[in-house]
Amino acid sequence: MVWCTRLPNIPVYNNSEMLGRYYEEFKIDRTSGESNLTQMYLLEGLDFILRQTEDQRPFFLYWAADATHAPVYASKRFLGKSQRARYGDAVMELDYSVGQILSLLRSLGIENNTFVFFTSDNGAALVSGPKESGSNGPFLCGKQTTFEGGMREPAIAWWPGHIKGGTVNFQLANVMDLFTTSLAVAGISPPDDRALDGLDLTPVLLNCPHTLQNRPIFYYRGNELMAVRLGQYKAHYWTWSNSWEEFKNGINFCPGQEVQGVTTHDQKEHTLQPIIFHLGRDPGEKFPISVLTKEYQDVLSRISPVVEQHKKTLVPGVPQLNMCDLAVMNWAPAGCEKLGKCLKVPKSEPWKCDWPH
Repeated sequence: MVWCTRLPNIPVYNNSEMLGRYYEEFKIDRTSGESNLTQMYLLEGLDFILRQTEDQRPFFLYWAADATHAPVYASKRFLGKSQRARYGDAVMELDYSVGQILSLLRSLGIENNTFVFFTSDNGAALVSGPKESGSNGPFLCGKQTTFEGGMREPAIAWWPGHIKGGTVNFQLANVMDLFTTSLAVAGISPPDDRALDGLDLTPVLLNCPHTLQNRPIFYYRGNELMAVRLGQYKAHYWTWSNSWEEFKNGINFCPGQEVQGVTTHDQKEHTLQPIIFHLGRDPGEKFPISVLTKEYQDVLSRISPVVEQHKKTLVPGVPQLNMCDLAVMNWAPAGCEKLGKCLKVPKSEPWKCDWPH
């Protein structure tokens, strides 16, 4: 298979040691979908846990398998074994791998002293369909949108002896909470020299008598506040799936899920009259609450001051992705010399990135 050499393949590291590049030393067969990468990640993770435990050292393992991200792949043992094609095979291997990690924690006798959290960074990328896209079930659209299919993910907490198995909690949370929660679990105070968006979830996870406040969740796309969720209600201040240009070229973030006036292909503003859904009754965001109802007015009266306060107190960060430059890509990363994998770095010619949001 011939690959374009104008851009460098992603380097793979073990700590600071470069081991090779994707598609080269670390193979992914785009035709068959076969790759041993998940097994490599698993063995490295298991070895790390074992070494830390033997040395009686506390550890933090961020285990982020990418087999369900296009190109979707699985090792030969799992390829063709699921009922959901290649994506299902990848999920099956992911499930097996998580099971292996939990089994090792038990066999080492440290499960009661190890907090495990399973989640994802976005919903399934329906644009990669149909063979590599997965499904977001009843939720609208997919990755790269601020509809529920793009933003809502599974969240499973596991800590035998601390978290009661089989319980379900409907507390709103987001991945930013994991930083603050992890510090609390480790008995460390969060830094006080900056504003932290994440909340400590331990009162919910440990089944304490009180729960967190009815906190809002803010949905951003780029630097635009697209929607806000408060309790079961979600208000869209902007709607947009993807551009008409992309859509006409066959790129669709919401295949088979067009909702008139909601999955718009223009960036449509609704700040004066937000589109509001009750996600408990309508998780698919298909039936906006009528603006003429008392329910709409009551919800808007609660969400509006939350949005106003958020915008008033938000301190914008310095954008780190506004300038593009091919020269900063991984042409000659540290360690490439030893492997003979260094590529010629092009002349630096930065330009302002074009982000369509």
